[in-house]
Amino acid sequence: MIKVFIAADHNGYELKHQLLEYLDLKGFEAIDCGDQKLDNVDDFPKFAVKAVNQLLGSNDLNNRAILICGSGQGMCMAANRFKGIRASLCTSTSLAYDARNDDDSNVLCLSSKEISKSDNINILNVFLTTEFSKASRFVRRINQLDEIG
Repeated sequence: MIKVFIAADHNGYELKHQLLEYLDLKGFEAIDCGDQKLDNVDDFPKFAVKAVNQLLGSNDLNNRAILICGSGQGMCMAANRFKGIRASLCTSTSLAYDARNDDDSNVLCLSSKEISKSDNINILNVFLTTEFSKASRFVRRINQLDEIG
């Protein structure tokens, strides 16, 4: 069973709880790595770090993380500082598909301000159900990414 580590700052707090309900309904094991109460002055990096460390420590390449902030950009920047993380900011189902199929992305970053709840759920669903194609060109590019830094 895929574990999903999910975290959000204050901008994504409400969406995080909606996605936790959705994940539970779909049978995923969701681990909340965010605040348990809304704090309007919290900072996204600490939540990204917590979720990414949980993902990296799980040692299961099928597990994923979902990070939510206002734009999704900050969470994506924070997550991509970690070796072995391929975080993708997805604003459509086609981007989510490509992130998984082509890039074997293991972290989905979502915008709580720019994308509707229903669209975010659709993006999440595609991200979690799309397998990495393992095409040689994609594997080669991922290996090149892993050699950076």
